[in-house]
Order: sequence, then C-alpha cells, then structure tokens
Amino acid sequence: MKCTQYYPVIMTDQVAETARFYRDHFRFKALFEADWYVHLQSAEVPSVNIAVLDRSHETIPAARRGKNAAGLLLNFEVEDVDGEYDRAVQAGLPVLLGLRDEPFGQRHFITQDPNGVMIDVIKPIPPSEAFLAQYNPEAVPA
Repeated sequence: MKCTQYYPVIMTDQVAETARFYRDHFRFKALFEADWYVHLQSAEVPSVNIAVLDRSHETIPAARRGKNAAGLLLNFEVEDVDGEYDRAVQAGLPVLLGLRDEPFGQRHFITQDPNGVMIDVIKPIPPSEAFLAQYNPEAVPA
C-alpha cells in the first residue's frame, strides 16, 4: 500500500470546541470546516494533519456510531518542549504528566483535549545507555 497521507480523526460530540482547541493551543488551521467535520492542518508543518468528526455522523458504521475516541494518545514532536510546556500551563491546559526527561530518550509532558484524548508533547533527547541498544542505529535520538 502506498499511503498518500495519514492523519487521526477524533470522533466527538464537541466538533467546534475540539477544532478550536487544536487551533488555539497547537497552531492548526482549518482546511475544511462543516458542523459535522473539520479537517485541520498545522500552520507550521503542512504534512501534519488531524480531523474532528461528529460521532453520530452517518458515514460512521452503525455499530460504532455514537462512540467517543478512547484509548488514544497523540504524540507531537516539537523543537522547544520547555516553551510549549510553559505556554500550555499559562493557557490553563490540564497537565496530566509534568515536564520530565525519560531514560528511553524523551523530554515530554502530557495534556488532554476537551474529549479526554491525551496529547504527549515530546522533544527527543539522547537515551540512557540501558535504552540505547533497543534503538535501530538510524533512529537514535540526538
């Protein structure tokens, strides 16, 4: 399969509020906007996209219609995680996990959107020796 684009779609009953959250706090812009679906693109990196869909829309198979997103964690890798953390705290976003360094090679924090979808904001950092051997050599964070 040659995939031409990939992006998550968050199913919710709060379409406008969710789209506004990603615009206001993660610098996305709307490429398509209806009351039932909003396609968002990063204002900084056009290949980064996310969409928001009314969970009761007829395009969702009946067996799954009406369900909310669950068990979802979105990762956003950024250049300045400390600055993003400060901005999130100042904006009053919930901090589920405070800013910290992980031995597996991440400096990160976790917040959430209005639906409870967790958002992990990450800056790759060098991993500890214990984790270094688990990386493919071309994927080791610098």
